[in-house]
Amino acid sequence: MSKKPSSSGYPEFLKELLDAKSPTGHEFAAQAVIDRYVKDSADSYNKDTLGNRIAELKGKGGPTLMFAGHIDEIGLIISHIDDKGFLYFEFLGGHDHVIPSGRRVHILTRNGPVLGVTGKRAVHLLSPEDRKRVPERHDMWIDIGVNNRTDALNIVRIGDPAIYSDGPEILRGSIGVARAFDDKAGAYVCMEAFRRLAKQKDLIARVVSVATTQEEIGTRGAQVAAQGINPQVSITVDVGHATDHPDADNRKFGKFTLSGGPIISRGPNISPLVFDQMVAAAESVGIPYQVAAESRPTGTDARAIQMANGGVACGLVSIPLRYMHTPGEVVDLAVVEQCVQLLVEFACQVKKNQSYTW
Repeated sequence: MSKKPSSSGYPEFLKELLDAKSPTGHEFAAQAVIDRYVKDSADSYNKDTLGNRIAELKGKGGPTLMFAGHIDEIGLIISHIDDKGFLYFEFLGGHDHVIPSGRRVHILTRNGPVLGVTGKRAVHLLSPEDRKRVPERHDMWIDIGVNNRTDALNIVRIGDPAIYSDGPEILRGSIGVARAFDDKAGAYVCMEAFRRLAKQKDLIARVVSVATTQEEIGTRGAQVAAQGINPQVSITVDVGHATDHPDADNRKFGKFTLSGGPIISRGPNISPLVFDQMVAAAESVGIPYQVAAESRPTGTDARAIQMANGGVACGLVSIPLRYMHTPGEVVDLAVVEQCVQLLVEFACQVKKNQSYTW
């Protein structure tokens, strides 16, 4: 079941994660997918007060290796309903203000998803100066087809989250498009690698794989999980910027191709011992890889995990992605599979008395 493709061309597990509606702070649907696919493979399986899902393989006395991939996605949260029943919102996570208007969204209410459309003044009604201006958040709203505030409040509540409704599809070959590859793809990699490691008879490391929450608003789930697990070594899997598209200056952003293999990071957030072991793992199984320089704490769960307790030796693997934080994120599913294989090989190389102190 681990690699079985669905009729969409996606592995079934990954497709269900991508379909799950899980804006940050409201990860219920993605949690349920993780529960269904991972729980039976684990020696122990737990959840915590931030909603993390924590799967453990006991291993044979080796150091504790933590995998982390976040299951929350960017979204909106209803903050105001006007007298005519139009909904105003704040952002959950980082948004480009040119993206939200004219989108179909699903508002996650107590009675299930409600369809809405994000609106703003039509271009015909804008002055020449207004046409040049990026709309502010308060210039946009959500239309759910009602006529007044009372009717709207019978359907939605202040604080209900919303997401774009775009689902996964195949562009061509193994190239997929979906909202929330950031970071459902990374969470899938961590948990699929875990499921394959569960079949290994001679696994030395204690492996704890975590589907983390609230990464998009400050790596909050990872911070709590790492404190509780207290790993010696950790690998975070997230997405990184593929820069092989127009208007990406490689002098500023580095050179990373969509299909060039996993991106392995180097820098202060990354243990040099973990980096070397990650490269050795990739080379030992013939996985192509790209290297990214990170000059400061990364914008991923690795920034929180590294500083847990007495410190954790961290690695970061990124899946190259185009158009991050839009409803049309693009990745190569072949690279997603390479990332799974890379984590499996890394874990299998961990030795019983291996130290990551340097």
